[in-house]
Amino acid sequence: MTTATTPNARAATAARLKGLKCRECGTVVPIAPVYVCEECYGPLEVIYDYDEIRRQLTREKIEKGPRSIWRYMPLLPVSEDCIVTLHEGCTPLVPAPRLGKELGLTNLWIKNDAVNPTYSFKDRVVACAVSRAKEFGFDTVSCASTGNLGCSVAAFGGISGMRPIIFIPADLEPSKIVGISSYSPTLIAVEGNYDEVNRLCAEISATKNWAFVNINLRPFYSEGSKTLGYEVAEQLGWRAPDHVVLPIASGSLLCKVYKALHELETLGLIGKVNTRVSGAQATGCAPVASAFLEKRDEIVPVRPQTIAKSLAIGNPADGTYALDIIRKTGGGAAMITDEEIVVAMKLLARTEGIFTETAGGVTIGTVAKLAKQGVIGRDELVVAYITGNGYKTVEAIIPTLPKPIVIKPTLKEVERALGV
Repeated sequence: MTTATTPNARAATAARLKGLKCRECGTVVPIAPVYVCEECYGPLEVIYDYDEIRRQLTREKIEKGPRSIWRYMPLLPVSEDCIVTLHEGCTPLVPAPRLGKELGLTNLWIKNDAVNPTYSFKDRVVACAVSRAKEFGFDTVSCASTGNLGCSVAAFGGISGMRPIIFIPADLEPSKIVGISSYSPTLIAVEGNYDEVNRLCAEISATKNWAFVNINLRPFYSEGSKTLGYEVAEQLGWRAPDHVVLPIASGSLLCKVYKALHELETLGLIGKVNTRVSGAQATGCAPVASAFLEKRDEIVPVRPQTIAKSLAIGNPADGTYALDIIRKTGGGAAMITDEEIVVAMKLLARTEGIFTETAGGVTIGTVAKLAKQGVIGRDELVVAYITGNGYKTVEAIIPTLPKPIVIKPTLKEVERALGV
């Protein structure tokens, strides 16, 4: 579904948006499709008039809103009548008692974002970015992707009426290439890793009038991740969890969930936030986790080599901010090997019936490791974020699965096979 923008909607949006602010030097610029500060080249972030939003937003209004991320619309950088949506968000937050018992945790919850329209949390960020691209008047929407983002941009770009062009690393999982291609975008495979694909897209964005959701629209795109923080607080009865564990790729998701909880506190929608934030990375691409564990302030870029390709960003744009949040909240970080990723994927499926992609294996593996180390307290209310569906990364798990028992269609064959 898409809608057109009216002057009244633009005025309402302008009333709650104060502009874009540099996260490094504090320079404020008007709302526009830009993502770096001209003064210091720091990243730009949307800033809001919370007094205005407080007049628009209450718990009751949220609870009566649409069953999607747009129930939090005043906290998102989009005009109300310019929304492009596939009814993303409002995904389950489920207790995980069986997994918790195996890990020694009494109050573990899973935020299952694998059930979004294109089966990952990227639908949240892309809904914001494509809606804003439509408002800016772009006719082409694009991205650099490790798979999930490409699926989402292809889907949302198609329903928006814009032309979707997706750039991916050539060695992406075949299942994700199939997922992207099914939406009929222009798909370009680049011989290189994600960081090289992203650099190419940055060059293109400087010469073509295209909306790159994770480049020139990044300040708007990243705001969609906040809805994962809003939803969890609402689903817990308007309270912040004690501890959250999130996968780290660029680091933006972790930063925005933290921002979301503190925005709800600022607006008086929840009480004091004391949430500890922990980050999950694969051993083959762990620039943030290694900096935390080695007590370094510098994020050293790495060349990714992991089955968790959706987390394979060797030079994370928000890595230093994510590292700072982990430290100041008293959280932790862990690095999970490829073997541990697959074990964790199977563990979550066996105990809670949730089949996650490799990134979810990194998250669950991190929960297990931090619980064993005592970083996560036994009785803390812990939320682990599952960001993608396991059917997107079947290649990683297939070699470890037993083959089915093949029998003839007789009762005797069943009894023989099962030994009963």
